[in-house]
Amino acid sequence: MAQEVTLVADAGRSTGKSAARKLRREGKVPAIVYGLGGDPEAVAVPGREFEHILHGAGGVNTLISLDLSGKQELVLARQLVRHPVRHNLVHVDFIRVSRDVAVAAEVPIHLIGEPQGVKDGGIVEQTNFTLSIEAKPAELPTAIEADVSHLTIGDQLLVGELKLPPGVITTQDPGELVAQVTQPRGMELPEEAEGAEGEEGEGAEGEAAAGEAGEGASASDEEG
Repeated sequence: MAQEVTLVADAGRSTGKSAARKLRREGKVPAIVYGLGGDPEAVAVPGREFEHILHGAGGVNTLISLDLSGKQELVLARQLVRHPVRHNLVHVDFIRVSRDVAVAAEVPIHLIGEPQGVKDGGIVEQTNFTLSIEAKPAELPTAIEADVSHLTIGDQLLVGELKLPPGVITTQDPGELVAQVTQPRGMELPEEAEGAEGEEGEGAEGEAAAGEAGEGASASDEEG
């Protein structure tokens, strides 16, 4: 379930490019808090602490209790803007949330287990790495785990087959592909290989029988 942390923010920050640059030099990230019918509020958060939150288990879906001079705002981080070269955060939007109202989120899909098809020489291909979900803030999972150990060559895992935690729903098409185990080019399945061997064996036996018959006929001709 969702992680929850407290982050102290500076309320009522000055706006404008020069003010934002000054905040960044101080190690802070300019931000805006909005949503739930309230007025947007310009704030600033400590960059190092906020990066630590983003790199935690909950990532951007970490539930944050934003401390604004003693006033608490329950928020989720959205719209992270990073510098194109240095990749440091230059701005972030915080959306206000209610504990009793579901919110939309993207969570990673983690495949667990080694597919039987991989053990047989196949290749597992994950085509979808995130899942769009809706859940109450405190029930947001950090990730969705999918056991693929039962998949054989040619099997697929679809969105509709994912096991979601209680209170979590997905907004994606249940028929959308998540992962599959494919057969490498040039590889024969065990059944196909056995069939080929059987056909070759039968052909060889037939040729041997034909050869023996031919030899018998030649011997008879010689005797005659």
